[in-house]
Amino acid sequence: MPAPDTLTGSVERITFYSDETGYCVLRLRPHQLLLGRDQLVTVVGTMPELQPGESVRLEGEWSNHPQYGRQFRAEGVTQIRPADAEAIRRYLGSGLIKGIGPATAKKIVDTFGEDTLDVLDRTPDRVLEVDGVGQHRARLIAEAWVAQQHIKEVMLFLQGHGISTGLAVKIYKQYGDQAIPIVSRDPYRLAADIFGIGFRTADKIAQDLGLPADAPARIAAGLAHVLNEATNEGHVFLPRDALVTSAAELLEVAAEHVEETLRRAAGRGDVMIEAVPVPDGLEQVEAVYLPPMIHSEKGVAQRLARITRTAASRLAGLARLDLDALLADAAGGAGALTEQQREAVRAALTHKVSVLTGGPGTGKTTTLRALIAILERTRHSFLLASPTGRAAKRLSEATGQPARTIHRMLGFSPAERGFLHNDDNPLDADMIVVDEASMIDLVLCYSLLRAIPPDAHLLLVGDADQLPSVGAGNVLHDIIRGAAGPVTRLDVIFRQAETSQIITNAHRINRGESPDTSNQGDDFFVFVEEDPQKAAALLVEIVQKRIPARFGLDALADVQVLAPMYRGPLGVTALNDVLQETLNPNPSGRKAERRLAGRLFRVGDKVIQTRNNYEKDVFNGDIGRVHGFDLTNQVMAVYMDERLVHYDFAEADELTHAYCISVHRSQGSEYPCVVMPVATQHYLMLQRNLLYTAVTRARQLVVLVGTRKAIAIAVRNDQVAQRWSALDWRLRAERG
Repeated sequence: MPAPDTLTGSVERITFYSDETGYCVLRLRPHQLLLGRDQLVTVVGTMPELQPGESVRLEGEWSNHPQYGRQFRAEGVTQIRPADAEAIRRYLGSGLIKGIGPATAKKIVDTFGEDTLDVLDRTPDRVLEVDGVGQHRARLIAEAWVAQQHIKEVMLFLQGHGISTGLAVKIYKQYGDQAIPIVSRDPYRLAADIFGIGFRTADKIAQDLGLPADAPARIAAGLAHVLNEATNEGHVFLPRDALVTSAAELLEVAAEHVEETLRRAAGRGDVMIEAVPVPDGLEQVEAVYLPPMIHSEKGVAQRLARITRTAASRLAGLARLDLDALLADAAGGAGALTEQQREAVRAALTHKVSVLTGGPGTGKTTTLRALIAILERTRHSFLLASPTGRAAKRLSEATGQPARTIHRMLGFSPAERGFLHNDDNPLDADMIVVDEASMIDLVLCYSLLRAIPPDAHLLLVGDADQLPSVGAGNVLHDIIRGAAGPVTRLDVIFRQAETSQIITNAHRINRGESPDTSNQGDDFFVFVEEDPQKAAALLVEIVQKRIPARFGLDALADVQVLAPMYRGPLGVTALNDVLQETLNPNPSGRKAERRLAGRLFRVGDKVIQTRNNYEKDVFNGDIGRVHGFDLTNQVMAVYMDERLVHYDFAEADELTHAYCISVHRSQGSEYPCVVMPVATQHYLMLQRNLLYTAVTRARQLVVLVGTRKAIAIAVRNDQVAQRWSALDWRLRAERG
């Protein structure tokens, strides 16, 4: 067998990198001349995440690709030190070392030449000799250099386990110099401690280190993983039998071993088990909860019951007033109210907990304005909140009153790792109004209710027919089913809304009727294309050219592509890739860009936050635009909600591209235009409430791309995926 070819050089740029598989396509500047000239070489293969400026030694073979020509297929990759002063300058200035940018790198190499790396290794304090580098900067550079060397050690240890450089940095930040001992001793801590590392990655490391398949620690981690995955899918608990079966299949161990570990976990309080009725109420299941879930579910039921049972009411004085006269007076500024709307206002003023629900165009906002007018006239205080920043902004614009996100209303305290407003420090308001309540998950609802004084009123406003929250639970639905308070459902479409095909089609979809797809209106269009690849190309053309040309809308700022699924040519992932290159191209390479967490981020990119980050005051679902990169300090700046938010490079996995997002992630937001692929390939996700939610996100224009057959499948499928939750049962039990 011939020896493999070898190639050394410095990475010029990364063309493609898959965070999932490690497959990479890069351009390499070889250290030696090839064919007698200096040229860039294309390298492909599975390798650790590299950065421009790094030097590598590759083992593999040369090949000729029919489309891309001569390239080097790497089978082994070793990161090496740069060979000469120029390579060292590029290496140091690439942004790998915090505190060293291109200008500082040049000064350091000009000072120490080819001895630069030895100086940094042995006497890093000599950086003070570099012109323009003071003591503070020198200390930061020395600390960053030492940290980088430790990260390299951690990376070498983890490289064989499929851990990317970005995650290795996080592991080092979490555990410091103890990273390798901790990971060796208990690799499952990674899944619990570090965002971005799941059970499967931790389990691979554990298996590589020789942990037996039936080790109690492995089974306990597997059980926790299955329960956490269930909460990510919206479940509050899992039936015991389903949990044991899923964990046994995942771990490939006998169910008896899982049962025994589950009993021990329950004994330690790692999980909690309680018999609850299944949704039809005819039988019970043993429900297995993670502690935060059962505490939140019980807490929501108890807090709502406490509010409704408390006789004292901050609005008690309204009982002595003529509500009908107040309503008539309020209607003068809000337009004539229907009897349904008047009843909703009465319920909010006379009951401690109430719900207002209804589809688009049925007057929820008009009802809210009338309620607010009465509260202002009678000098009662109120707070308005929504689950997301965009929803809060819409609520404020619609009512003319200040509105905040629930998180910001409750106030997060980094020092306490919790909300400022709670049992001991409740919100000071006579009434709290929460809009887009279908988006509230169980844990957030519990935090909200803990902060509401028992003599205050709570009004939940939302569309109960939309998709449930991204987080665990089906809170609005369960509160309605559990009869926690009076529910007013608005079902009359106002005359001014009847001219909108968006609204009329949304209601048709919700009733199980086919929407009007004749393209005869001016705000609802269907473009038919059965082939998924051609449909994707058509969708991009519609977003990039047709909509801006005909409607004057901005393809980036005004148009939001929503997709039912992540995979496939019409999925979120593929559409994001092609829309990025179409709407924010970089053919000349002049736009700053950086590959972070397996994604290529570029100045101008549309991005979305994927988890709550209380320290940054940004939350799951917030959308922004990439503003710039600071290679010296390893920071990416993103405009979020009209303010600049800074992300350390290691935090970039909290962001993903938002040219296309899932329908679930769009909840609570409203866009001038929504474009959505609807294809039979999406049949697993084609549900009535998903299509209804997507259509109701648009203000001016809806464009569906796909087939009428797929639309019909979605309209007919009203079998909403069941979420395991017992909140409605607990609410009825609290009521007695």
